[in-house]
Amino acid sequence: MSDQTVLEVEDVRTEFQTARGLVRAVDGVSLSLRAGETLGIVGESGSGKSVLGRTIMGLITTGHTTQVHGSVRIAGKDVHAISAKERRRLWGSEVAMVFQDPMTSLNPVKRVGAHITEALRLHLGLDKKAAAERAIDLLRQVGIPEPARRMSQFPHELSGGMRQRVVIAMALCCDPRLLIADEPTTALDVTVQKQILDLLTSLAESRDMATILISHDLGAVAGRTDRVQVMYAGRVVERSATGEVFEGPRHPYTEGLLASIPRLSDPPHTTLRAIVGSPPNMANPPDGCRFAPRCPYVQDRCRTEQPELLEIGVRRTSHVAACHFPLPDVDTGSTGDAPPRAALAEEIS
Repeated sequence: MSDQTVLEVEDVRTEFQTARGLVRAVDGVSLSLRAGETLGIVGESGSGKSVLGRTIMGLITTGHTTQVHGSVRIAGKDVHAISAKERRRLWGSEVAMVFQDPMTSLNPVKRVGAHITEALRLHLGLDKKAAAERAIDLLRQVGIPEPARRMSQFPHELSGGMRQRVVIAMALCCDPRLLIADEPTTALDVTVQKQILDLLTSLAESRDMATILISHDLGAVAGRTDRVQVMYAGRVVERSATGEVFEGPRHPYTEGLLASIPRLSDPPHTTLRAIVGSPPNMANPPDGCRFAPRCPYVQDRCRTEQPELLEIGVRRTSHVAACHFPLPDVDTGSTGDAPPRAALAEEIS
């Protein structure tokens, strides 16, 4: 892993003016990513994960009903301060995105080869023959059999897993320094999901490419990311090394997500654990901590005062959480100001 910083996000807020009022889908998010590093962003649907990914890409068009505040710097350039033409130059060569639905990510009336060669000719200036040869090699790299034959096929002639591999080939064709994978295994069966996730991991390692893996599935980021960022209601509530988050979550929301994962060790017919309640109305979020209405450890302070994202614990790696009463550190057993609480039914390994 290189020390070169590829992505810097500072206090980003993405706002949408709706009929119900102002919705701040991303609310004050900051992060950085180095070359070769993989960051997992997890949370429930509606937590702001995908909007953050599109904001980083510069795909959120600002106007009367949409505003983006803060700074997103890729390769030293502020994505939202440059012109649309300059932004298009960044796409493909510096940053690329794998979208979540392979069934709709490809143009149904364009052949597979045309999807890839178009970007190669536009960004790299390759002629028709060179672009076709590189496209075939890319299809081979992502594990598609008979790549030359697939070039002339239409998307509907491929399976869902094959289509997602084509989307990955499109994203990687211009050797981007940053790849954003937004729920890349949606609508795929579990076997194909593992293949796609393993493929993304191996390609990122071989290319020393920074990667953001967006998922609602904690199992998808376990073992495949260096750090995990947990989002709730547009805000980051916890971030640390992946192993630390799984072994000792410090925010009650992260604890709830981990506790809801089914375990092979559970006896048959075991009732799945769930986080009570529903995410807040983002047009009218609650005062104080946005997780307070669903938190089993809530206190009066939580309902009135918004917690800051602060460094906690005594470990060597940075571990931050936005909680007035963080859960105890599993290494030290220290609870600080935390109130009494029930332990997890089982420790997540």
